[in-house]
Amino acid sequence: MIPAQFDYVRPESLSEACQALGSDEDAKVLAGGQSLLPLLRLRLAYPSKLVDVGRLPELKGVHDRGDHVFIGALTTHDEVLRSGVVTADCPLVAIATATVADPAIRHRGTFGGSLAHADPAGDLPAVVLALDGVFVARSEQGEREIPAADFFVDYWESSLRQGEILVGVKIPKLGPGWGFHYEKFHRTAQAWAIVGVAAAVKRSNGSIAEARIGLTNMASTPLRARAAEAALQGSELGDQVRQACEEAAADTSPAADLHAQPDYRRHLARVLTHRAVRTAAGSP
Repeated sequence: MIPAQFDYVRPESLSEACQALGSDEDAKVLAGGQSLLPLLRLRLAYPSKLVDVGRLPELKGVHDRGDHVFIGALTTHDEVLRSGVVTADCPLVAIATATVADPAIRHRGTFGGSLAHADPAGDLPAVVLALDGVFVARSEQGEREIPAADFFVDYWESSLRQGEILVGVKIPKLGPGWGFHYEKFHRTAQAWAIVGVAAAVKRSNGSIAEARIGLTNMASTPLRARAAEAALQGSELGDQVRQACEEAAADTSPAADLHAQPDYRRHLARVLTHRAVRTAAGSP
């Protein structure tokens, strides 16, 4: 299909991009385009203006900043995967990014674009939520930091305000003793996750000292499986972990669609959480 008519601007600086975006409440940011362009073709989105930020160097790159890693919003998934800093200090990001779509999309799609799109079926939102990431947004009024817990509002809706552009994301370094895994169930390599689980587990003296679990596609936003996290604390690997992971679907509200009913998604959440936690904890 042919998209509806819109204006197109390509700013030369981040400040110019903020100005262009803030002057029109129906404007949209165009980065890699892997999420937005299909919506335009299907006429599921009707922006009056596209602000193309694809050539702004301020939004690109992976930077080691001591206690955290800063990933620029315009950094492609492929660049994230090839970053030694991400692999060393944010391995869960690398593990999950490797499961995003296929190589062609990973070479065009951007880290920030997939997060700002705020699709609850996307892989990366649950990962950033589990890691307590912080989103950095810029507007004509200045810079604002948004904790991941406050960033996702509803289906395809974030807390970015009119005129704000996502500059990048701060991912805290968790340090030694942690293990990570991302487990998801999907129909094909290119398909969205029916359910996904991001797990970060810290072991101590043969038991789990702390667990962080992010859930993909179990509500209108990514969720932390708080009940399972609490149940896992102090659990020894084995039956205790299995029983704790039965709490993974608590307080979730998965949707019913052509791919799965809510009860099936809850079942998947429990099974995939057990798999992800066991792998992250280094248990066979």
